[in-house]
Formats: sequence, C-alpha cells, structure tokens
Amino acid sequence: MRYENPLYMAEDAGAADLIAGGRLQLGISRGSPEQVIDGWRHFGYAPPEGKTDADMARQHAEVFLEVLKGEGFAKPNPRPMFPNPPGLLRVEPHSEGLRSRIWWGSSSNATSEWAAKLGMHLQSSTLKTDESGEPLHVQQRKQIEVYREAWKKAGHQHEPRVSVSRSIFALVDDRDRAYFGGRGGEEGDQIGYIDENTRAIFGRSYAAEPGKLVKQLAADEAIAAADTLLLTVPNQLGVEYNAHALESILKYVAPELGWR
Repeated sequence: MRYENPLYMAEDAGAADLIAGGRLQLGISRGSPEQVIDGWRHFGYAPPEGKTDADMARQHAEVFLEVLKGEGFAKPNPRPMFPNPPGLLRVEPHSEGLRSRIWWGSSSNATSEWAAKLGMHLQSSTLKTDESGEPLHVQQRKQIEVYREAWKKAGHQHEPRVSVSRSIFALVDDRDRAYFGGRGGEEGDQIGYIDENTRAIFGRSYAAEPGKLVKQLAADEAIAAADTLLLTVPNQLGVEYNAHALESILKYVAPELGWR
C-alpha cells in the first residue's frame, strides 16, 4: 500500500469484484522489502514528517477501507457533463460487501491487532517479525490469538478469517525427490534481517513422504489455529509440475489431516 492511490485502488477493486460476481477476496499489505531505495517516492508518495513508510501504507489502507464503504464524500459539480445522483458522490464502481472481504498481510502482533480493529481478515505468511525467538508456527499461533482477541473487543458483526502460508511438498515420485528430497524432511526455520533493524523468522519448507508429512503438519500450531491454508508453489517449475504437487497434497495429505 506504500505505492497505491487508495481511491484508484477502490475503483479497480470494485470493478474486479463486480466482474467476479462478488467473489473477490483481496489481500493487501505494507509490501515486501524493495529492490530500490524508497521506491514509493518514484510513485509520488512520501511519509509525513515523523512517520515511516509503513505508517504511510497503513494510512493508505485506512483511506481505502473508508472509501469501500460506499458513502458519498465528494461535492457534485452543479453543471456536470452527465446527470448525478442526489447528494455527495462516492467512488464508482462500488461493489456492496467487498469491504468485509479485505485481508491484511501482517508480519507482527501489533499490525495484526490493528487489522482486527479495522475489520480486516488476517494473512500471515512464511515470514514474520521475530518477536520471541520461538519457532515460526508458535509465534504465528500467538499472533492469531492476539488478532482474534482484538477482533472480539472491536465487536465486528462478520466473522474473522485467518490464513497462514506454507511450502509443502509430498514426495510421491522421482520428480518430487529430485527437486525436494535432498532436504531430508527436517529443515528448520531461518533467521534473517529484512531491513537494518528488523529481525525476521522465515518458515521452513515441508518436504517428506506423505506419512511423515502428515505427522509434521499435525504439529504445526499455526495451521491448526488458522481456518485457511495457502500453499506457496515454485512457479519456475511450470504449471504441470505445480498441478501435480497440489494434487498430491489433496490426495495423500489433506484427507489424513481433515482438511477440506
């Protein structure tokens, strides 16, 4: 959201949701580490004095959410080119219900709490700010608990949704073992820095024979706490292989864990 004009984005999101028949689930976030220094400046944006680019992204998100409500805010021209409806005007096209289908990609407990207060669903990926030194799945489970408690206090009428992302590969043929079998199935989380000051934890990949994979995934506390699991795929390996990888999860792993 550091790069986005919130009103333009509301137009695009409304159009996409109408085209999709009200099925759009839209995820937004501050954004990942950049390839260039202060890239948002090249798009015409800069944080207010005393604020960070992350603050600016959240402010853009708040404007975006407000506009999605569909309430009029702009005074109409008394001599318009085309007739206007009565009252203040809103951004068009407007899609009713989209406001309740916005997800925030959060890497910290604080921003997950902020997202809950604003009524956004929560996305937690394979990277999170390291806030306790514990494994990623434990930190994410605690993040989800913070989020749901904040949602409850906010008193929203719709139900919160939570997704976590994982890289999961069932080793069922020679291709799987050639690509992912050399990891031994016991890969751990990794620690790194996404900027000069932010220590982050990067989640492990799961790659093992189906039976072993089921046991490993059953011990993942964040997967158990979330209601939605997003699978990350290696797109560089092509559509055919990724379709196979997803089919293997659905066929050999998901039924054993009660996923649907």
